Amino acid sequence: MGLEAELSRRRSRSSIALEAVPESRPSFGRRLFAPDPVSPDLGASGELIVARSRALMIGLLMVVPLINLFMGPDPQVGIVGTAAAAFALVYALGYLWVLGRAVYRFWFGMLTSLVDVTLVSVALMAFVLLGEPVTATNSRLIFDFYFLAIAATALRYDARVTLAAGILAILQYSGMIAVADIQYDLFAASPLSGPYGQFDWPTQISRIIMLGAMTALGATIVYRSRELRRLARSDRLTGLPNRIYLEERLATELARARRYKEPMALAILDVDRFKRFNDTWGHAAGDVVLQSVGQTLRESIRESDVAVRYGGEEFVLLLPGMDSTAALERAELLRRRMEETAIQIPRRAEPGRVTISIGVSAYGVDGESP
Repeated sequence: MGLEAELSRRRSRSSIALEAVPESRPSFGRRLFAPDPVSPDLGASGELIVARSRALMIGLLMVVPLINLFMGPDPQVGIVGTAAAAFALVYALGYLWVLGRAVYRFWFGMLTSLVDVTLVSVALMAFVLLGEPVTATNSRLIFDFYFLAIAATALRYDARVTLAAGILAILQYSGMIAVADIQYDLFAASPLSGPYGQFDWPTQISRIIMLGAMTALGATIVYRSRELRRLARSDRLTGLPNRIYLEERLATELARARRYKEPMALAILDVDRFKRFNDTWGHAAGDVVLQSVGQTLRESIRESDVAVRYGGEEFVLLLPGMDSTAALERAELLRRRMEETAIQIPRRAEPGRVTISIGVSAYGVDGESP
């Protein structure tokens, strides 16, 4: 079973855009490493994309240090670069193999992003330890891999990962410069004594600023991408996911129910006599009713359930793991709760009330396809 199959099973564990408030406050580590609750599936799928891209990119870039090794002005740079690239390729292929065996944890994205950045820093630090500090501080070949590592984090759709990788790159690169400055006289070398010129602080400060700018850009791209995804998959009036999201999630849940022989139910809700209500009290009052129904649904479902505004006055509840009996009981409780909910109608002193009708369909009992 590949990672894509495992993702479909894991997606059912969280309700996108409807996550319940946890009973206890999660630890700092879990808040830092856990995927964004708005779209937990994006971290996993993004990790697979990054893993494949990493392996392909490193394989292609192996040519660069080899060229430096045989044709460059400093063979030692080529040796270090080739060794670092070979190690990175083994790491990339090994990690891709792990993901291919459907092994995924929520902290993989954060950890591998930090490892990617650290590999670049280790390669630069190797030159300091080999007695070539100016090569470490002035090399463009290895330094530019920081930008690739930070850019790749955007594929994980988690701004925390991008920020963590960028900040770590800045700290590690600054630390490498500090070690080189303490251990060596960086200004002793003549500008003409080697292919990397002379050390100067303005260049190093500019590099650090560029790392910060790349980090900010990556985080902004992630935030904007997530916002566009959220807007495309949510209903603006009620704040619930919309029909587009339901179609995606329903296909995932049906596949999971078939694979693991688990029950699943679907409930369709309709506000009774909604057209008459709209005609009597106006569309603004109708909007308030729909918002109230959406709020009641949010407060009445499990973390794994999904509540969707399907269109008009129709709503859908997706209930993974529920058979028809449990779904009917849940529907009746929801119907009574909505009936007892007082709704403050615009331009009306007394609160209003509405009723809903609910129909339930169970996978395997009423059918096996949408």
